[in-house]
Amino acid sequence: MTTPVSAGPQAAAPVAARPDTPLRRFVADFCASKLALLGLALLLLTVGAALFAPWIAPQNPFDIGTLDILDSKLPPGSVSGDGSITYWLGTDGQARDVFSAILYGMRTSLMVGAISVLAAFAIGATVGLVAAYFGGRVDAFLMRIVDIQLSFPAILVALILLAVLGKGVDKVIIALVVVQWAYFARAARGAALVERGKEYVEAARCLSLGWGRVLFRHVLPNCMPPLIVIATIDLAHAIALEATLSFLGVGVPVTEPSLGMLISNGFEYLLSGLYWISFFPGIALAIAIIAINLVGDHLRDVLNPHNAA
Repeated sequence: MTTPVSAGPQAAAPVAARPDTPLRRFVADFCASKLALLGLALLLLTVGAALFAPWIAPQNPFDIGTLDILDSKLPPGSVSGDGSITYWLGTDGQARDVFSAILYGMRTSLMVGAISVLAAFAIGATVGLVAAYFGGRVDAFLMRIVDIQLSFPAILVALILLAVLGKGVDKVIIALVVVQWAYFARAARGAALVERGKEYVEAARCLSLGWGRVLFRHVLPNCMPPLIVIATIDLAHAIALEATLSFLGVGVPVTEPSLGMLISNGFEYLLSGLYWISFFPGIALAIAIIAINLVGDHLRDVLNPHNAA
């Protein structure tokens, strides 16, 4: 009689492979680019430094009571008169610590850019979806407005609006929204025209759903990839445009400075050897814009349906 041969330790049950979800594919594709990861790291560092500026900055540069005019225009690495602060990036003409001023200025720049992009996204996407859904005269009328808006240089439109509205953070945000909404409208319309003829839209219409529900519950989610890319790139454009307006003296007031205002404050000293007053805020602005553009460029590649396998 043959004795059955022992099979040894019981074989482990095969581990089920994790499902390949769209989110996993997106993360894997995004992480495949070292430049994109570098941009994301710089962006997170910039946003974190801006959010925690009151705890990171050694000085509140806009609290006049804490400033000592004898510490004005000190080079990088200098120590304050009382020895309490080391000015690693020097001080400006008002004795403000440049490092602290950059952190607080970054908060204003990012806030203005983010709010303006979100508002422009909401307005532009709504206009584009409505134009694509109804078509005909509605589409022609709305798109002619978009064409007129896009025919003017952004800086010119912003300068005219601020000349009428005056200085202020809220005024700058309004100007940036007016400048940017047309880009979202054009992109949303193009994506919605592709989605309008698909079966799920026809099914929603057959169920007698309202046009608002069809657009914002069904069509908009499928139009998000190109809009997200434009929002990311427009964020960098909004920050640069706000800095330009502040540098020209028509943007945010001195009491709520941005990076553009800090660069403008040091411009008069640039040829006098006091380079750090404008140089370091300019470097901070460049880092923020480059980081956002690196992330936005790779998002465009990852979310492009033509690149899908």
